[in-house]
Amino acid sequence: MISNFIVQNCLEITAASLAILYLILAVKQNILCWVAGIISSALYFFIMDSAGLYMEAYLQIFFVGMGFYGWSQWNTRGGNKTNLIVNTWSKSQHLIAILMILVLSLLSGFLLEAFTNAALPFLDALVAWGAVVATYMVAKKLLENWIYWFVIDAISIFLFIARDLWLTALLFMIYIVIIFFGYQSWNKIRNEQNITTP
Repeated sequence: MISNFIVQNCLEITAASLAILYLILAVKQNILCWVAGIISSALYFFIMDSAGLYMEAYLQIFFVGMGFYGWSQWNTRGGNKTNLIVNTWSKSQHLIAILMILVLSLLSGFLLEAFTNAALPFLDALVAWGAVVATYMVAKKLLENWIYWFVIDAISIFLFIARDLWLTALLFMIYIVIIFFGYQSWNKIRNEQNITTP
């Protein structure tokens, strides 16, 4: 029974495992997180497409591209953790980002509803556009990316359960736990930077 489950869900198990590895390595600021993320996203493209979550599917293509961008951003500092500075955004930058996510989600949701058979088009679009912004924030080493991911992943859990992607829903529950440690770790680095910066 277990072996049948593994065979039937091999692609999702592999993608989920690599996604967990991505997040753990990101918490540790290990540049190899981007490799795990790229492979996981490539696999998740096929998983999401077959589940009718089209925004989520095409989001995976973005994730692959951002994986290479994130690698280049982190690699310009030679992979030296002491040079990987954690930054923050102003309230106005967050307001612009949130408004952009909401407007693009509404527009995409209406388009998906009108022209496709997408499942849960508005939630699908909200998660996708939120993830676009949050992934950019990870690449730019912005502390608040963890807060954005918390909200996105909480919504994603509902989305994936609704589409019977139970392993991916479990993955996102694990994400919620790792996000807490990620925020704590990056916030500690940020505080240390503030102490050492004249």
